[in-house]
Amino acid sequence: MTTTLPLYELKFEKADLKKLERDVWSKSPVPAKISIEQALYDIEIRYRGSYTRKLKKKSYQIDFILPDTDHRPSEIHLNAEAFDPSHFRNKLSLDFMRDLGIHTPESQHIFLTQDGNPLGLYLKLESVNELYLKSRNLPRGTIYYAVNNKADFSQKKKRGLTSGYQRKLGKMQDDHHLIHFIKMINIKSRSSFQQEIPQLLNIENYFIWLAGAVCTMNNDGFTHNYALYRNGDDRLFNIIPWDYDATFGRKVNGEVMDWDYVPITGKDTNKLTTQLMKASGYRRLYKRILEEILETKFTVEYLEETVMDLHATLRPYVLMDPHFMTNINLYDEEPSFIFQFIKDRNAFLKRQLAFLK
Repeated sequence: MTTTLPLYELKFEKADLKKLERDVWSKSPVPAKISIEQALYDIEIRYRGSYTRKLKKKSYQIDFILPDTDHRPSEIHLNAEAFDPSHFRNKLSLDFMRDLGIHTPESQHIFLTQDGNPLGLYLKLESVNELYLKSRNLPRGTIYYAVNNKADFSQKKKRGLTSGYQRKLGKMQDDHHLIHFIKMINIKSRSSFQQEIPQLLNIENYFIWLAGAVCTMNNDGFTHNYALYRNGDDRLFNIIPWDYDATFGRKVNGEVMDWDYVPITGKDTNKLTTQLMKASGYRRLYKRILEEILETKFTVEYLEETVMDLHATLRPYVLMDPHFMTNINLYDEEPSFIFQFIKDRNAFLKRQLAFLK
C-alpha cells in the first residue's frame, strides 16, 4: 500500500532566512510563511534538536501565529530523522506505544520544500501541550518536558529538583508537586515509598511505558525524551513518550545497537524504576504486562504489515530527498534489519523474564 504524503512549503524573506541560518543554536525564531495543502499560514520558525543542528538537513520548530479555533495546533515539530536509515523508526515506535494503550503524540510524514526547492522527507510531531490534552478529553493539568539526562528522578548532582525538566503547561507554583514527587522517589524508607507512590504515580501507565521503551530499546528514553503529565483530577503523574528515532536496533547516530544492550528493566540510572523494582508486587505487575506484550504485539507477525506499509509509502520520497536519495539500498535493507531485531530482542527479553520474580 502506498499513499501520497502532504506537501509543506516554507517561504522566507531573504533577510529572515539569513538571520535563521546565521546562528543554528539560536532559540529565537524568525518570521516566515508555510503552505500546507495550498493553505498559507504565518509562522515563526527556528531550528530544534541538539547535535542535529550541525547537520545539513535540520529539524524545525514551527509556531503558528493566531492559530484557528478548529483544533489546528499552535505549534508543530518537523523532524529530519537524519540518522535513521528507515526514516520511520520514530513513527513506528510512537504508534507501537499508543497501541499498547498509553497516550502518545500523533506523527505524520510530510515532504518539505523551501521556496520551491526540496528539503526532503520529514516527520511532523504533535506537541504535548494544552491542545494535546483537549483533543483527547483529558483533564487539565501540568506538563513537563524531560529535556536532558538530569530528568532521571534522582536527587544527585542537581541545582534543584526540577533540573532536567521544562514546564510546558502550568504555573511556577505547580512545581512543588514535581518536587514532592521526586523527593518521595528518593526517600530512604522502602515502606514509605510503597505506601505513597500509588498516590502520586499512575503505576500501570508507567509500566506499560517502561515495557514499550524496553521492547523498542530506546536507550535515551529512560532519563529524558519523555513528558510528565500530572492529571488535574486524580493528581497522578503519567509519562508520555517522545522522540523515539533511536530504536529498533539503531543508536542516535544511526549505528547498530545490539539487541541485548538494554536490560529488561531499562537503564539503572532511572531512580523511579529502580525503586519500583525493589517491590516484589510491582516486579510481578511489570512482568505480566511485558509478558503479554512479548506474546501479542512485539512480534514480527504483528508488526510486519505496518513496517512494510511505511517502507512502501516513504520510498518514492526518499528518492526525492536530496540528502538521502543515494542511500536507497540501505533503505531497502532496513525492514529485514528491523524484523531480525524484533526476533532477537523478543527472545532475549523472554529469557530475562525469569529475573522478575
